[in-house]
Amino acid sequence: MEKVNFAEKLGLFDDRWAPKIVAQMNDVHFKLAKVEGSFVWHEHGDTDEVFIVVDGTLCIEFEDQTVTLETGEMLVVPKGTRHRPYAEATCSILLVEPTGVVNTGDGGHDEQEVVDGRREARTAANDMWI
Repeated sequence: MEKVNFAEKLGLFDDRWAPKIVAQMNDVHFKLAKVEGSFVWHEHGDTDEVFIVVDGTLCIEFEDQTVTLETGEMLVVPKGTRHRPYAEATCSILLVEPTGVVNTGDGGHDEQEVVDGRREARTAANDMWI
């Protein structure tokens, strides 16, 4: 048994929208990520997704509303629900989802975004441990 310190783990990386696994329970991964700016619209057809804000403010857009989460708050996004997370400033989150879930969901795996004038892939490796 080994405890996980979120602040320590978050200090090990700076990349955005690239979740890192910090623990596994049965077939569920606990992933830390730093996010800033907008992610891509997507959905996960086979699983719910849990967002827990460790530090900062995260907004999650849905087709009919936007939910704002502050430090210490969480939201369960039901499977099959189209959504797009975004953060105006750097935000640290904990994602809880089954092993093997692709962060860009069912929407395709070549999702890209323009960041600082260059195109960056938004699909992250789903097996990165820290």
